[in-house]
Amino acid sequence: MSSLWSHLRIDPDSDTPPYEQVRLGIIDLIADGTLLAGERLPTVRALASHLDLAANTVARSYRELEAAGVIETRGRQGSFIKAGRNDVYDAGFAAATTFVETARELGFDDETAVELVRRALGPT
Repeated sequence: MSSLWSHLRIDPDSDTPPYEQVRLGIIDLIADGTLLAGERLPTVRALASHLDLAANTVARSYRELEAAGVIETRGRQGSFIKAGRNDVYDAGFAAATTFVETARELGFDDETAVELVRRALGPT
């Protein structure tokens, strides 16, 4: 989520409507590898608040992205990037996400999960 927070900006003076700026901004961040397939997006309300937009504006962007197959909404889990650049980073992110989910299911906290990754990487 932090990738989106720091990279997505809205130009209030632009002729492009804000919902379209959000939609195009997310597509651009996917195209340049900032957002990866499987990455969770902020909630509509959180992103709207961050960008100082109405929640309906961001909701429209998300709906259009979902209709285009760019993102998917998984109920209460939130919205996730569905389409990516389809390169090794997307595959690596997917593997890391699976590891994190498994570690949390096993009851590990984040610090312990990171330590397990460090140990698996071995000495550098």
